Amino acid sequence: MNFGIAFFPSKEIQDAANSYRKRYDPRYTLIPPHITLKDSFKIEDGKMDETVTELKRIAMETAPFPIHITKVSSFEPVTNTIYFKVEKSEEIIKLEEKLHSGKFEDTRKHPFVPHVTLAQELTHVEFTDILGRLNMENHTYEDTFDRFQLLYQLDNGQWTVHETFVLGRE
Repeated sequence: MNFGIAFFPSKEIQDAANSYRKRYDPRYTLIPPHITLKDSFKIEDGKMDETVTELKRIAMETAPFPIHITKVSSFEPVTNTIYFKVEKSEEIIKLEEKLHSGKFEDTRKHPFVPHVTLAQELTHVEFTDILGRLNMENHTYEDTFDRFQLLYQLDNGQWTVHETFVLGRE
């Protein structure tokens, strides 16, 4: 079974992201708008309790912190993915690093770029048109990062919350 760790932002940010994802993200139905902290990974049989205990420890040691979205960006030329760019902060970088060290395997394939996906798997023409349009609009949002979720993937590809971990609390 595949697991992942993510943060689901406020309804305001999710609604803004979904207004684009409905049209431009073929994975729209698989998971709500989110910030991925740890991509798909496996948990060995019998290790779920240990994993949950470690995630509780990390959450308890991490105080809630603000996040800021200030613009739309892309992963061009690697992929035609467009996203809300979450400004990097010391807190989010430290949290992401904790989820890739110690008891957690470093499964990173790319440098950490905190973001909320808006569109992906676009043709070059679609990508250029949509990115140009979005860059002319104001996309500024603020939220408090106060929890993260351990997710698991169902057979149909959808992601479901297994457990939520509130920052600063056990």
